[in-house]
Amino acid sequence: MDGRVEAIWTTPEESAPMEPAEKVRALPGGLDGDRYRRGTGYYSPFDVCEVTFVAAEALDAIASEAGIDLSGGEHRRNVVTRGVDLSALLETRFSVGGAVFEGTRPRPPCRHVEQVAGLDGLMDALRDRGGICADVVEPGEFAVGDAVEVGEDLSFDGEGLAAAIAERAEGPQDP
Repeated sequence: MDGRVEAIWTTPEESAPMEPAEKVRALPGGLDGDRYRRGTGYYSPFDVCEVTFVAAEALDAIASEAGIDLSGGEHRRNVVTRGVDLSALLETRFSVGGAVFEGTRPRPPCRHVEQVAGLDGLMDALRDRGGICADVVEPGEFAVGDAVEVGEDLSFDGEGLAAAIAERAEGPQDP
């Protein structure tokens, strides 16, 4: 994956306009100054995504297909990436700059995003391309232009457990 951060967006409270940033610090609970880390997001405390990521390619497609320009942060996602298969980051640790994240789940669009943006059809346009949620695993700073680097796959395939059980059953090995 040869992806990069194209844009960073935060806002201090629910429904307030998203503000662009050149760099930001990821901290336990989210991005420094962002609504969900502060506990002032629309869905706080019930449906919190610490950090949200969306693909620039999805935003380009929405502009082309639906004629909806989201370049001003109307998508309400924190990090816009280019060249990243976001679905491949689910159940995976990945780094961006000095921060490490874990992809936790898809982030579907909601009616609130459409209402705040004042763009009819936005929710439908974002369907199946609303990005992902991620938790901050290791705090750190990252910036526009930083690479997104895939780390450890955390999905459970049973092989690791089977190997551990087999090793235990064999007992200690002599060198």
